[in-house]
Parts: sequence; C-alpha cells; structure tokens
Amino acid sequence: MRTQVFGPLTCRVVGGTDREGGGEGPVVVLLHGYGAAGDDLVGLARVLDVPREVRFVFPHAPLSLAGGMMDSRAWWPIDLMALEAALASGNARDLRSDVPDGLPEARAALSACLDAITAALKPSVLVLGGFSQGAMLATDLALHDDRPLGALALMSGTFLSEQAWCPRFVSRAGLPTLISHGSHDPLLPFAASVELKDALIEAGWKVAFVPFRGQHEIPPMVLQALSQLITEVQ
Repeated sequence: MRTQVFGPLTCRVVGGTDREGGGEGPVVVLLHGYGAAGDDLVGLARVLDVPREVRFVFPHAPLSLAGGMMDSRAWWPIDLMALEAALASGNARDLRSDVPDGLPEARAALSACLDAITAALKPSVLVLGGFSQGAMLATDLALHDDRPLGALALMSGTFLSEQAWCPRFVSRAGLPTLISHGSHDPLLPFAASVELKDALIEAGWKVAFVPFRGQHEIPPMVLQALSQLITEVQ
C-alpha cells in the first residue's frame, strides 16, 4: 500500500501487479462514510475476490471532525442533533428532499481527484462506490459528471437530493449498479434504498439489489456481490 495525493485528496492505493497500484487493470475508487477514518475501507481490498490486476484507491474525505490522534472525517457536515433525535425515536431519517450544505464542494473535490487518478493510473475501467455518506457522494458524482464509469457500488447509502437526482437518472441508463442495505439500519432507512433501486431500474439502470438482515454494515454477502460486480465489468 502507498499514499498518494490525487487532486485535493489524500488517498491510499493498493492492489495491481505490485500491490501498490501498478499495472494497467481496472481502478476501483471507494469512499468511506461519515465519521470514519480515511483508511476505513482499505481492508476491503484484501477480502474482495477479484483478479490481481484490479487496483483500489481509497480517498480520505476532506473534512476533519476530530483533533489529536483520532482520524474522523466527513465529506460534508451533518446535523448531529437531528441524527440523535432520529436514533432516540427509532426512526431512520428520510433525506430525499435534503440537499446538504457542502455537497457541491465535496463533488468538486472528488471530481478533481478522479481526474488525477485517471491521468496517473490510466484505468482500463473505472468503478466508483462508497459506504453510507460515501455512497451518497458516489451517486451524486455519477449524476453530475459525464466521465465513463464501468459500475457504481452503493453500500448502505440513501436517496438524497431527489429533485436534482431524478431528472439525471436517465443519463446513466445501462450502468451496472450494486445497491445494498440492511433491513434494520438505524441510521438510514431501508425503504429509501428500495425506492432508489426502483427509480434507477425504471430509468434503465442495471441494478443488483442486495438486501440483508442487518444494520449499518458491509456483511459477507455484500462483499461477494461487490467482488462479482468488479470482476464482471473488466
């Protein structure tokens, strides 16, 4: 594994012929969730069953949430009081009408990062995905950016910014997409992922939906589906 700055974002790079991003194979860019360390998803590269030539890039979100020795990061701020109230009530938040402050800035940072990744690593195929807030940003980038994508992987994300997203769905018709979500997720509603899945299918996307009996997590069955998605789009 090596550390490299792509555009404005510090990233971890693993996989490929030298295990540090070498070679000419596909590049999979995965975005961590809110409050996680920048390296939170790096371990996925070791457990995904994909060809050796696949390379992984894990960008660190630009916002630091904690000082000292802790690495807690975010793509944009969230309303912690609203989150705590939702958790206390047992009702996950419906964010379909939400357009978060900081989302355009996060999208611009990720777009510049992907430009630099593409220039430096020259991927045969680019796969974009993320977990939770990272999945939301991956979706938003795919809908506002016309760069070629081999696939999109959305793990425990949600239906965000409905008025901006829905008119853009048709622009990515045919895109292979994985959506996974736990039926007992206390943070982001399972029903919203079902609605997002239905809307994407109606717009012509090739969606593999992986529901699971669990919470806000990435269980083995999702890792298996992600491995299959990456392998099939080479």
